[in-house]
Amino acid sequence: MPSQPVRNTGLPTSRTLERRDFLRVAAASAAACALDPATLAGDPVPARQAAPQEAPLPLGNGEAPAIQFQAYPGGTGALMEKWWRDGANPFERHPIGIDPWVDPAPTDEEATVFLPVHRLAALIRQRLLSPVELCDLYLERLKRLDPRLLCAVTILEGRAREEARQAEAEIHAGEWRGPLHGIPYGVKDLFTVAGARTTWGSADFERQRIDEDAELVVRLRDAGAVLIAKLATGEFARGDRWYRGQTRNPWNLEEGSSGSSAGPGSATAAGCVAFSIGTETRGSIVSPSRRCGLSALRPTFGRVSRHGGMVLAWSMDKAGPMCRSVEDCAHVFAAIHGADEKDPASLTGPFRFERAVDLSAVRIGYTETAPESFLATLRELGANPRPMPALPSATESSLGVESSAAFDFHVAPDGKLPPVPDGLDEAEERRFNRFRAGRDDLGLDYVQSQRRRLIVMRRMREAMDGFDMFATGTGEVRLTNQTGHPAVVFPYDFGPRDPSADHPAEQPLTTTLVGDLFADDKLLSVAHAFQAATEWHTRRPDLG
Repeated sequence: MPSQPVRNTGLPTSRTLERRDFLRVAAASAAACALDPATLAGDPVPARQAAPQEAPLPLGNGEAPAIQFQAYPGGTGALMEKWWRDGANPFERHPIGIDPWVDPAPTDEEATVFLPVHRLAALIRQRLLSPVELCDLYLERLKRLDPRLLCAVTILEGRAREEARQAEAEIHAGEWRGPLHGIPYGVKDLFTVAGARTTWGSADFERQRIDEDAELVVRLRDAGAVLIAKLATGEFARGDRWYRGQTRNPWNLEEGSSGSSAGPGSATAAGCVAFSIGTETRGSIVSPSRRCGLSALRPTFGRVSRHGGMVLAWSMDKAGPMCRSVEDCAHVFAAIHGADEKDPASLTGPFRFERAVDLSAVRIGYTETAPESFLATLRELGANPRPMPALPSATESSLGVESSAAFDFHVAPDGKLPPVPDGLDEAEERRFNRFRAGRDDLGLDYVQSQRRRLIVMRRMREAMDGFDMFATGTGEVRLTNQTGHPAVVFPYDFGPRDPSADHPAEQPLTTTLVGDLFADDKLLSVAHAFQAATEWHTRRPDLG
């Protein structure tokens, strides 16, 4: 019989291999494979002493996993190459100018606090309005209305006045930093602020202090903005209820302001701050902005650092501006976007806001739920909206697993899961189990869900082929939060949201534009074109 080819194993191939030679070679091979040569030789296995077990590294809420979500289906490397081929410089900054103030300075306090940021900026830059006086106006209004709205967790009166005085001194010295210099704002109480509590909306963390400014707070401070309040979030970033109660909608105090960015939505709509910062994991910027009639941007995933913010889901959390005009969103986003080493999912991309965009050159789609009156106005302004093809369906969400991991330190602080206490009602049991369900998912199931998620992202890219954005009445919140697409919300009309109600309240009616990935600037430019031709966003609630 012909001899069989010998596989190169690195061992001698002679059939007459001596026992001691075999043991010598096997021992050398086993050392590399962590095997005991005595076992290979057939000798008894000696008892081994167990290696000491190191305690696992402790984890809190914020430590990111090694695996990071990327919104672009081909990966961030391919995205950077695409920008380079297209001649786009992701690091180039395009300043957004502001028109000068040409009328007499306003004297009515309420009219002043409801001015959009870019108009307040013109007054401040021309020294027609003092940052200290403006800060005092907002502080007084916030303290007066908060007992009715429940929109503020902590009013930072001392810090606000100090920052306002600094802004005023710099502007008088000719050191104007830009459109946000001297502008009072509020941040959702998921973000850390040095010297203030960070409660996450929960009584369990009512006294928590993390002595650090979140990255976006630092960037806004560098832009000269004045932080006056930490605004309410629904408990652990869910809904509009927190440990003090339900945050109210300024347009209808009988209902909540919706979504976990409830405080930013309520305070901004009520004129208690000039703008605010909210977060979204699965609807928490879009929902309160729709309820409160705001103009808001939920950016493309990864465009704004989340460092210093409470984690609900590393692959879905986003932060963005909530304002009273789309142009204000552009000014705020310009100040806060960009990569941050402390948030490994963040990246820097091109951003060029156009205040006079040519709508005929923008490829706009619409779904069946898009408001017809909004589309009609776009056509009058030169746009040619076309029906969208069918959008993919969202896959199973990773929110349960990720939030359970983020809050494992709270649910099982000693590594052991406590039993559900007896006597809880349905709501209490649901709250108790909020971050426990994800512990039951298999690692295999989580990985498979992420594989399906990428398939949905690729199908979404196919659906968006030939479109820069599309209008929708529903917001497509579940789908687009899984895919990472940006969205801008703004009012397009005014009337009852529910005409069938016994006493339908007149409130802002909003629509949503969903943009292609990293088309945040085009979204804002188109929405601004609509607002430049209409006045729905200038209306304000009557709070007495």
